[in-house]
This record gives sequence, C-alpha cells and structure tokens, in this order.
Amino acid sequence: MATDTPGDNRAGDPDAEDAPHPAFVGYAAEPVPQAAVGSPGKDGVLELRFESGADGTALVHDYATVPFHISGTLGHDPHPAAETVFVQSPTGGVAQGDRHDVTVDVGVNAVAHVSTQSATKVQTMRDNYAGAETQLSVAVDGHLDYVPEPTILHEGARYHANLDLDLAQGATAVIGEVVVPGRLARGERFDFERYLSRVRATDPDGLLFEDATHLAPGAADTPTPGAAGVMGEFTVYGTLFVVAPGRDGDLSDALHEAVTTANEAAPHDARGGATRLPNDAGVAVRALGDRAETVSAALHAAWDTARRNLIDAPAPSGRKY
Repeated sequence: MATDTPGDNRAGDPDAEDAPHPAFVGYAAEPVPQAAVGSPGKDGVLELRFESGADGTALVHDYATVPFHISGTLGHDPHPAAETVFVQSPTGGVAQGDRHDVTVDVGVNAVAHVSTQSATKVQTMRDNYAGAETQLSVAVDGHLDYVPEPTILHEGARYHANLDLDLAQGATAVIGEVVVPGRLARGERFDFERYLSRVRATDPDGLLFEDATHLAPGAADTPTPGAAGVMGEFTVYGTLFVVAPGRDGDLSDALHEAVTTANEAAPHDARGGATRLPNDAGVAVRALGDRAETVSAALHAAWDTARRNLIDAPAPSGRKY
C-alpha cells in the first residue's frame, strides 16, 4: 500500500488529469470485447445538489444514468436539518470498461449524507479497467457525510478511483472507504489485479492533503499487501477522513479513542488509530480487520464521534436493506 500525504506544501495543480494514472495506462489501451468504453450503461453519471432552506436541507437537483439510480431522499438523519440520499444500482456491479462520474454539491449551511444502498462489487476483468471520478464540494458552513458501503474487489479486478473534495470557509466533511479484497466467504483473498484509490482535499488556501492507497498483489511496483507495514495479517482495510480545517482541537484524540475501543468486545477485533492530517486539515482514521463488519463498526464509532463534535448530532445507524 502506497501512501502519499504531503505536509505543509499548499501549492498544487487544481486541475485533475484526464489521462489515466501511469499504472493504468496499459489497461486503458486494451479494447473491451463487449460494450465499449463510453457506450450506454458503461459511462455512468450521477449529479446531486443540496441547498439549505426554511425547512432544512433539500435535494434541489439530481441526475442519474445507469448504473446509478436515485429513489428520492430519506428524512431519517439524526440531524434535524439534514437530508439523506442512498445511491442504488440496478446492475450486478462494476464491470471492465466502466467509467463513473459522481458530483455532489452541498450549499451554504446545508447538511447532507450520501451513501450507497449496498456494497459496490468490482467484477472480474480480463481487458481494460474500471474507473470512478468523484467531485465533492461543500459551500460556506455546510457539511457533507460521504460514506459509501464497502467496495469488494473480485478476482482479477482492476479499479481506479479518484475523489476530489473542495471545502469553502467553515465547511466540513467526512469521507469514508472500506475495501474488501475479494469474496472472503469463498476463500478469495487478494486475487484482484490492481486497486488505486486517491483522495485529494482543498480549501480556499489551496491543497490540504492528498492520500493514495495502491494495492497490486504480485506486481513488482507495489509492496505485497500482507507485508509488515502494509496490511500484515489482516485482509479488510478502512479509512475515514474527517476534514475540518482549523477545527481539530482534541478531535484526533477523541477519534483515536473511539476507533481503538469500538471492537474490544468483538470476537474479530479491528485494529485502528487516528492521526492529524497536514495543514491542520482534520483527522485521518484507519482500521484493519478480518471482516468488513468489524472494520465498518470501528469507523462508524469514529464517524459518530466526529459528527457529534462538528454538527452536534450522532452518525446515522441502522440497516439500509
């Protein structure tokens, strides 16, 4: 697992590169034998925009193409002014050649929670790769929770995910990710080909941080996932970024306590910890475990603590399906 977290360098090119990451250039040149890249059903688009009004936050714009589907909003968030959207998929998962573009905009003083209804299954691939570009923006004093269900990497999967977050003055966000390296119940572990996830956050002063997780079992350009200092004896990996510029205080200590004590009584403990992000950007929480459930539970405990600190409301809980 490669990790890149710049320190105090606030510079950086704000424009995202259209070309694939160097590790995926070779895949991009491979033709897809079925529906080609960019054809209907392969080039998914999701757009969500939330605004604050007299009755709280409302979803004022939504647009979705296959494989995304929106059934409306859910008004069950513990925060009285928040709005929730669960993104659904009518397909069996992410296939080779898929390209997904997700845009979520949260307006001034709005509070939004966006998640997926179920896990994202990245299917077996023989040609090309699958990619996702996610653009998140939060306006002045707004808050966004973007915490999808886990990503499951099937045998041979090649998946590249980019997420860019832009915060205005006083805005905050919580970004979550859990990665499951195969269909664990059938003994599939680290049989995917390559996974690269990059998160980049900016504010009005420029770059806050950039973090990358790059796993490629068997490849010469990345460490073995089971190596010491990478994932060791664990299989499931989770990260929670609590992005709150200038508002850390004792938050990192509180999140560290939450993630380290969440699974003390569980039969399959997750191991976790928290650390401050550079440029006073907030806190990064990471957890490792043998099951998605325990890693997700550890991150949820940290998410709950962060939400109570930032917007004075607990994190949503309960089953989605």
